[in-house]
Amino acid sequence: MLNIGEVLAKSRKENSLSQIEVSKIMESYNYPINNKVLSAWEKGKSTPNPAQFLHLCKIYGITDIYSAFLEPNPDNPMSELNEAGKAKVMEYIELLKLDKRYTIAPAVHEENIIEFPHRELPLFILPASAGSGEFLDDGKYEMVVVGSEVPDTASFGIRLNGDSMTPRYLDGQIVWVYRTTELVNGDIGIFYLDGNAYCKRLHKKKNSLELVSINPKYAPIPVTANSDFRIFGRVVS
Repeated sequence: MLNIGEVLAKSRKENSLSQIEVSKIMESYNYPINNKVLSAWEKGKSTPNPAQFLHLCKIYGITDIYSAFLEPNPDNPMSELNEAGKAKVMEYIELLKLDKRYTIAPAVHEENIIEFPHRELPLFILPASAGSGEFLDDGKYEMVVVGSEVPDTASFGIRLNGDSMTPRYLDGQIVWVYRTTELVNGDIGIFYLDGNAYCKRLHKKKNSLELVSINPKYAPIPVTANSDFRIFGRVVS
């Protein structure tokens, strides 16, 4: 076994590095040492820990640690060659690299093609009024292709008309709706009321219901016992 300190010192000098320069490189690897510590290692007064040792080998280009610090590596076919012989082997390796018959084909990195889920949902032609209300004819719609921007729970879409639900929903905006007849207090839904379709927030009072706009300039619309009232669904986007 060769003297670790002597090999480290020899390798540093072969790389034309000063002890101060090596200490700075070690600091960049998050293994800060000062040149006095490095000098102690090279003189055999102390030894680096495994992580420090491996980083020094990396700095000095020592790839065959077995041969560098122990003895000729029996698994290294160049271990018995002198420098001239090793140079010849490296020349031949470079020639072999030019011939595709002797090189490993580069890994083919398949492009990650992200397939966005899409589906068709009905979009009603007549808008639900976010203001005065218009009739929702559930027989008149077109099928539109939607992607991941539309929640999975959506059953259909409808375009709004008016500004009573601003600033959350804008005039002309398409909202997507989960078809259901059950809503809880505070849900925003699509409602049928006496021949008109509305996008409103449901407000359940003690003995009555009302449809409430977000825009405060619109008064709540009461739902009475005599009203023709239905719930089409809950707005989910």
